Amino acid sequence: MAKGEFEFKQFTIHQECCAMKVGTDGTLLGAWASVPADAYRILDIGTGTGLITLMMAQRYPEAEVIGVDIDGEAVSQATANAADSPFASRIRIVQADITDLSVEPFDAIVCNPPFFVDSLTCPNSSRTLARHSGSLTYKTLMQSVKRLLKDEGLFSVVVPMDYRPRLLTEAALAGLILSKECSIKTTPKKTPKRCLMEFRKQPVTLVVSTIETLEIRPRQRSDWYYHLTKDFYLK
Repeated sequence: MAKGEFEFKQFTIHQECCAMKVGTDGTLLGAWASVPADAYRILDIGTGTGLITLMMAQRYPEAEVIGVDIDGEAVSQATANAADSPFASRIRIVQADITDLSVEPFDAIVCNPPFFVDSLTCPNSSRTLARHSGSLTYKTLMQSVKRLLKDEGLFSVVVPMDYRPRLLTEAALAGLILSKECSIKTTPKKTPKRCLMEFRKQPVTLVVSTIETLEIRPRQRSDWYYHLTKDFYLK
């Protein structure tokens, strides 16, 4: 595997031009996120390398998947990754600010949003866009999701556990309701660090998973993590 590549079972991610590389958060979300039955339109907000866009295209072979990003280099990289994949005919990558996106509503939306809030930005502008919420605040994200999601649609997101209360507040203000949640810790003895969350417009019974663990010991995936990602990881 060449430098700057991350190879999955059905596609390869080239990432040398992207500020944010393939990581556990994106892979978790792409494998965990659900869509309604018979969904045919999926949106990936902040697509970056196109990882989650490609994962959703693999998981849902009848759906058209649109990845949107504000950064031009990311859009070029994601476009190339999609074009080289078996799902190229069902993927479209768009450069746009999500607040300006005016399209038909989606059956499902996924997002691995910028994860630093109220912290110092870095000199690299592309990396700042990808990592810091100044480029996509939780308020902007949730209001955009409310506008772009069908009434029966599902929105799935991954956030650091420390930022969970902020996201829940903005979701409530936007009129989105938490329907499923899964807390993630890296090893059994550590506290949860990440939270996978699903939102809807319509009230439903909340499903809360027991806290899941990524590794039972360093570099050995837990059974839950293995089964969640086995269709993607080579090993």
